[in-house]
Amino acid sequence: MVPLNLFLKDGSDEDIDHGIKEYGDAIKQLIQANIFPGDLAVQEFRRDAPRPGGVLRLRRNRVSDRLQRAPRAAAAQRGRRAFRRTYTVGPHDIFPETYGTFLLGDPRVREAFMRHHADFFDPALWQHHKGQLLRGELADFFPYDRGVRFCIRYPERFEEPGRPDARAA
Repeated sequence: MVPLNLFLKDGSDEDIDHGIKEYGDAIKQLIQANIFPGDLAVQEFRRDAPRPGGVLRLRRNRVSDRLQRAPRAAAAQRGRRAFRRTYTVGPHDIFPETYGTFLLGDPRVREAFMRHHADFFDPALWQHHKGQLLRGELADFFPYDRGVRFCIRYPERFEEPGRPDARAA
């Protein structure tokens, strides 16, 4: 396996596009599964790994426990003309708008990420998934392409008498 940061550094534009799409999909699948990815840095993710790294496993670290917020400009808080962002941070606050600073330093990575996952930096995406989780709704997601799913690769193992063909699913 190759750490994703090295794969992206040495990759062609096509490699970067594919790697970043998969990386963003993996993070969104963690969010849908109510797992807050503790470390979003690309070096914590492995190319072709069955499960992404960067997930805190020692303690519960759930998306539904987090408060997704947008940072406020100082001017809005103090009535002044200031453009710096200020934060009042609680122990469970996250600020998705700020993630681009450390995730998207490489212009080729930034372009691919924004093409596939621009919504990632919007607190509304995180709040939407948190709302679903708090209502007990678990989204279906499939980390593998349809063609490599077991029911397609080994149809004889999934056929049952009297049951519609599982491959149609």
